[in-house]
Amino acid sequence: MTSGADRPNLTPRIANRAVLIPLVGLAVLISLTAWRLLGSGNGPAVYEFTGGTMGTTYSVKVETVPLSTEKQNEIASIIQAALDDVDGRMSTYDTASELSHFNAHHSTTPFPVSESVYEVFALAKRISGITGGAFDITVGPLVNLWGFGPIATTGSMPDASVVARLRAFVGWDKIVLDGDGRTLTKLHPETVADLSAIAKGYAVDRVADELVAEGMSTFLIEVGGELKARGTKHSGDRWRVAIEEPDTAARRVFRAVELENAAIATSGDYRNFDERDGVMYSHIIDPRTGRPNPYRGSLVSVIDGSAAVADAWATALTVLGPEHGWELAEREGIAAFFVTRADTGYDSVVTTAFRERTKGGES
Repeated sequence: MTSGADRPNLTPRIANRAVLIPLVGLAVLISLTAWRLLGSGNGPAVYEFTGGTMGTTYSVKVETVPLSTEKQNEIASIIQAALDDVDGRMSTYDTASELSHFNAHHSTTPFPVSESVYEVFALAKRISGITGGAFDITVGPLVNLWGFGPIATTGSMPDASVVARLRAFVGWDKIVLDGDGRTLTKLHPETVADLSAIAKGYAVDRVADELVAEGMSTFLIEVGGELKARGTKHSGDRWRVAIEEPDTAARRVFRAVELENAAIATSGDYRNFDERDGVMYSHIIDPRTGRPNPYRGSLVSVIDGSAAVADAWATALTVLGPEHGWELAEREGIAAFFVTRADTGYDSVVTTAFRERTKGGES
């Protein structure tokens, strides 16, 4: 089995993932899945399973009845297998992945895909439609053009004619989905997809489903900063996590929230930006214009029942910004929290749904 530590990063290219910190310890990158007993006593035991995937780390904390060593190893293998399956299907770096084969399919004939890949494309397309294209899994060529892809570059603005040429085959509506045949069809043979802004969230959901199937009802999953919690701990407490302050130089907790049967994802623009013709731009490309957003020093956190949904919405709302993004999130009932650097400190605003979801569990 190839360890996640040996795999290239699947970090989203549309919006940098801000860090969400489980306030019960950070994940540690190791070569293979490992487990350890965090605590026990009169009540259930708490186990932590850690490892590497998608070029990042994961940590899964499970509170359950004491498990035999054999069962712990079985759970560790199930977690790693679920993550490996998602990575193996949706990686843009693995040339053998399902997604890479689709991207290499320079044709407008239907391309059959697995159920999981189709499910992610369908979710991405739905959110793209609701957000008017602010979320777009085909934007990768524009990210590369502006120098925010795998090979970072600096310089002046790209020529408008080059941007226009790429936009001819960039667009969420340029991939047609057929649910009956479970196929994807490109309307332009050069269109490619990058699922990085949704794949980690989907992987979190997959691990949660596997744990539930194994009879686990209380756990916290974290993959590269995307989290999902289920149940309340034996103490009666919910799982507590922290949203990082959008500071370019330091890593500090900005706000803590408590989760129960919910996922949270955060996207921000403060880890990767560049100066172009005297203007600071974030690495976040607005798919609707083909241009990078001005640097704001901001983040958006989204809470949802699905980590994949939260992952995608956090990206889209970062593209839209705190004003238009808040308006859309409020209208759609999305639980979103916006933070933007101000002259002194930060400005923050939450949607009604976010306030309701975190009522009595924030600090």
